[in-house]
Amino acid sequence: MLQVLGSSWALLLGILLLMIGNGLQGTLLGIRGEIEGFSTWEISIVMSAYFVGFLIASRVTPDMLRRVGHVRVFAALGSFISAVLVLYPVVADPWAWTVLRAIIGFSFCGVYITAESWLNNSVANENRGKALSLYMLAQMVGIISAQGILSAGDPSGYILFIIPSVLVSISFAPILLSVSPAPVFETTKPLAIRKLIEISPLSCMGMFLLGGVFAAQFGMSSVWGAKAGLSIGQISVFVSVIYVGGLVLQYPIGWISDRTDRRRMILILAVLAGFGGLIGTFANGIFALWLISGFLLGGLSNPLYALCLAYANDYMEREDMPAASAGFLFINGVGAIFGPLLTGWMMDGFGTWAYFLFMAVLMFALAGYAAWRTTQRSRKGIVAETGYVAVTPSATSVAVEAATEVFLDMGDDKPEDEGPGAGDA
Repeated sequence: MLQVLGSSWALLLGILLLMIGNGLQGTLLGIRGEIEGFSTWEISIVMSAYFVGFLIASRVTPDMLRRVGHVRVFAALGSFISAVLVLYPVVADPWAWTVLRAIIGFSFCGVYITAESWLNNSVANENRGKALSLYMLAQMVGIISAQGILSAGDPSGYILFIIPSVLVSISFAPILLSVSPAPVFETTKPLAIRKLIEISPLSCMGMFLLGGVFAAQFGMSSVWGAKAGLSIGQISVFVSVIYVGGLVLQYPIGWISDRTDRRRMILILAVLAGFGGLIGTFANGIFALWLISGFLLGGLSNPLYALCLAYANDYMEREDMPAASAGFLFINGVGAIFGPLLTGWMMDGFGTWAYFLFMAVLMFALAGYAAWRTTQRSRKGIVAETGYVAVTPSATSVAVEAATEVFLDMGDDKPEDEGPGAGDA
């Protein structure tokens, strides 16, 4: 682990600072939108725009990297992020924020792809799994740390917008000055969506529904908190709990999933997450119950995301897995675009409690579909027995492809009876 830190500390530090900046602005906008008098529908459009930009960048950035290289793409997109962050309080208009939010979503996705491909090529093959684990940890710690900064500032002023701009600007220094020369960028062309549905309908449905859940967590949690009358400190704690849940439960659930039927795990986790959403729906203003709901939703949805990827990989040939990861992330991104819009519409129509109900409905829908799929397909169709890929929803296809390759290599070293679902019919 120390060897990995020694070779990748600059990238990991840069990602940590980037995620603090992104986590801070994501929560701050929902609160500031309420202060500026934006309607729930207007702010939901603003939040949705981030995922539109993110989805476009996932397709465009690889070509940009091939044409002009890592350094130029990294510096250019970083400049856009810093500029947009300080423009938010200057142009307090929902439609201007929508454009700015799309730009910042595009830029953050591009920066992540650049950093992840750099990281993937800066460590030896035997250390790549550790490097990716540290990368995911840096992402989660960054978002959680951002909430502490938010609770110490005034969202009605300028300082909380300037801080993430400064952090993002500083994040590029260790990366651009310390990282080894950028590699030649290569990526795999995604599999067609129709092909992915044929391979694993459950994974496709899961990625789509989870996209809506993640968008509600990342984009609308602060909007809900502001509408529900929570203090800045309470909103910060609530958002932190969502990501702490994902950090704490990811690996234990992954360990269990490698030893049982993944469909069964998807079904159980989706049901538990659905009940977690119902706890928030009927919390009746009890903050402790909202925290429990946030922990369960965040802690169970993150492993579900990774489980859907792992389950699909079980039914694919090795050479198709990297291409499939990009396709699944596209499906997830489409679901994420609609997440804030539907959440905002439900909150406007039914009240703030509908924020939790929205996520509960999506989770129960996933559970119901998983239950139905168990009657349609035998586990005898498994092609390759792969490991659980512990990735977060904020990871791009570059990190997912690299993680998949790591776990494929690990699978080659396993005895034949130790694959996922060993002993299941």
